[in-house]
Amino acid sequence: MTAAPALMDTALMLAAHGIPPLPLRAGKVPFGNCPDCTGNACGGRPNMKTPGPCQCPGVCHAWAAATTDPRTLTSPAWETAWRRAAAVAYHPGGAGMTVVDLDNAAAVAWARATLPATRTVETTRGEHWIYRSAMTSHNGVRPGVDLKSTMAYARWLGPGTGTMTDLPDVVRALAVKEPPTVRPTPRSVSVPARSRGGQCPHRTPAFLERGIAMAEQRITEARSAVHAAVYRTFLAVLSTHGRCGCLTDTHITRLFTAAQAKGESSRHCTDAWTNALTRLGL
Repeated sequence: MTAAPALMDTALMLAAHGIPPLPLRAGKVPFGNCPDCTGNACGGRPNMKTPGPCQCPGVCHAWAAATTDPRTLTSPAWETAWRRAAAVAYHPGGAGMTVVDLDNAAAVAWARATLPATRTVETTRGEHWIYRSAMTSHNGVRPGVDLKSTMAYARWLGPGTGTMTDLPDVVRALAVKEPPTVRPTPRSVSVPARSRGGQCPHRTPAFLERGIAMAEQRITEARSAVHAAVYRTFLAVLSTHGRCGCLTDTHITRLFTAAQAKGESSRHCTDAWTNALTRLGL
């Protein structure tokens, strides 16, 4: 059997299971647009939110060419593409899936320690973790980690092992960007909330202590989306106590320590705190 029929058979198998396939050229890249669509002169199929070929008879518009229509996949124009193709890819979002693309051993180790188990596919350098449900695709959400779902493609490397599970909040949270960090003139991170005698002018010291303890507990009990949980907790503490000057370095150190115990870096803690200060105008 030649390469073309083998790749086409794989594509038809995927289509039969509701997974829209497309051919890849050497170098794991899609076929380029046809002459009529060069430079997206036709309006740009990838700007649309659903997969499927445009009106062109051949493979066109990268991920958006992916389709489950067997007539299209076996058409003469597509057969020519399959003969030139080097691999089969698919559109995860079109199948209601999200691929967490782990590009190296460190990324795989992070996933095994952080993400719930799901179907796993080995890749050349790492692994694909596949979850049920689609989301917006994002590259570089962590070192060596990309999220491939809607308006993206992933190479087909086999069915993998394990049972596919629902997309967890911890993966969705990776795509949530905090407000841009505004880096002020170097200073202690606690300066904007410096203590004036250690007592809150509008609450009792016991209220402050209870608030810090509850914030530590909120961070400690976070089971997913730890980045977002730390930022929201910092924001809540500063919105209550950031303007009255009752916070001390000791209080802030307690919050940072709780966050770092959940795996956050000192850099992330500082950035999250600074972002919260900026958000509140402190």
